Amino acid sequence: MPEIKTEFLFTIALEVQVFILGDTPYGGRRIVRFSSGSFEGPKLKGTVFPGGAGWTLVRRDGVLEVNVRLTLETDDKQQIYMTWQGFRHGPKEIIERLNRGETVDPGSYYFRTTPYFETSSEKYGWMNRICSIATGSVKGSVRTFEVFQVL
Repeated sequence: MPEIKTEFLFTIALEVQVFILGDTPYGGRRIVRFSSGSFEGPKLKGTVFPGGAGWTLVRRDGVLEVNVRLTLETDDKQQIYMTWQGFRHGPKEIIERLNRGETVDPGSYYFRTTPYFETSSEKYGWMNRICSIATGSVKGSVRTFEVFQVL
């Protein structure tokens, strides 16, 4: 089987507000609202529309499940719908530090997502036909993801 190769697509940084819904039958539920954001890479750059959000669940085993929906607007005014699912987990003391808003080395925990894109733009239509992966990091109220196209 050939090795899976990737190509850097862009970095996205999101300013977040976290609302804790509390313990539900499924685990600890949080709603994350994106108040602002931007993205930049070799093929596209722009801003994130206000109104995107993420729905997270801290499972009983401590894994954070993430489900996100947002809209990107490129610097040439094209809109791209972006969704992803993923997981974040790590040693208990590292996750506790992240939850307190401390800056922690991203190499000390696992934060991976699988973004997908949808657009009517002819220029960015190629994004409708790719798979991608991303690595995430947390610094206070900012979530940053390095997004890679799977070749």
